[in-house]
Amino acid sequence: MTPEDKQHDDLWSIGQLAERAGVTVKTVRFYSDRGLLPEAARSGGGHRRYGPDALDRLRLIRSLRALDLPVPDVRRVLGHEGQEGQEGHQGQEDVLEDVIAGQLKDVGSRLTALRWREAALQLLTDCTVEERAERLRLVGAVTTPPGTAALARFWRCWLPARLPSRVVAAVVDRAVPVPPDAPTPAQVLAFARLQDFVTAPCFVSGPRAGTDYGQPEVHSSGKGYRPAVLYEGLPEAFELAAPDVRAGRAPREGEALDCFVAVHAAALGRRDTPDFRRTLHRMLAAEPRIDRYWQLASEVATPPAESPQPTPGSTDNWLRAALSSYGAEDTYGRVHTPT
Repeated sequence: MTPEDKQHDDLWSIGQLAERAGVTVKTVRFYSDRGLLPEAARSGGGHRRYGPDALDRLRLIRSLRALDLPVPDVRRVLGHEGQEGQEGHQGQEDVLEDVIAGQLKDVGSRLTALRWREAALQLLTDCTVEERAERLRLVGAVTTPPGTAALARFWRCWLPARLPSRVVAAVVDRAVPVPPDAPTPAQVLAFARLQDFVTAPCFVSGPRAGTDYGQPEVHSSGKGYRPAVLYEGLPEAFELAAPDVRAGRAPREGEALDCFVAVHAAALGRRDTPDFRRTLHRMLAAEPRIDRYWQLASEVATPPAESPQPTPGSTDNWLRAALSSYGAEDTYGRVHTPT
């Protein structure tokens, strides 16, 4: 035994540390080579020697790795190991909490992907041979977990040009459904159909005012329309109408319709009069519709066993139906104006 070996009698060899920790020598060497498990010294023959504190550190490393934390995250946590005082302990706790939160998010994402895959496979199982090819095409275009970039892109393309970014963001936030974490097969199919709908050539090439599935006339520039006023004000009208839509009440006059008409009047630079309401009814009736989008968005957001929740599309339809009484004619051809 060399003098250096006698000096390190209280230290452990790599084999002794591995035995005490219940791991292989290869494992200890792996963590040591990556700087996670510093050696205390080297023997005269160049062999690694570790102090007793290495056992606790190795156990901590194994616990972190058992949670599937990658080596860089383990290194972040261990960066505060051995720092004295409350500050060092708190620093390690803060990093550990941050790392665990990130790992939870990653696991949640993977679980969501598996649930979507499971529901998609069930969807392909519970169908006829004739349906399977079409369903396979639809779900094959959906990532797992699904993304909503195509839906957001559709709205940014469909909305009028030069709309303030904050207004665009608010519209997209309300219009794009959040994919459920644990979808039913029906919700997977609805989302796949919705994505297929917004990526159709007529949308990808850019909608145009006055065409099928195109933009409303209010989106046109140079006609005195103020679409920013329209899209900033409509959410209030939708919120006022939502309780009636949720309860299944028939369209009617009231505060929601008054707000709806007032917003359109402000966007068109007009006053809310019976004549304007008749004009607005005719204008809205002639606009292109994207009811298919709203139907599918509602199916994505609502499990089959639950009642559909109001969407901007369903509340807009309810308000248009309430407005339609201003376009009704009696048997003598006179326009009926509600009292």
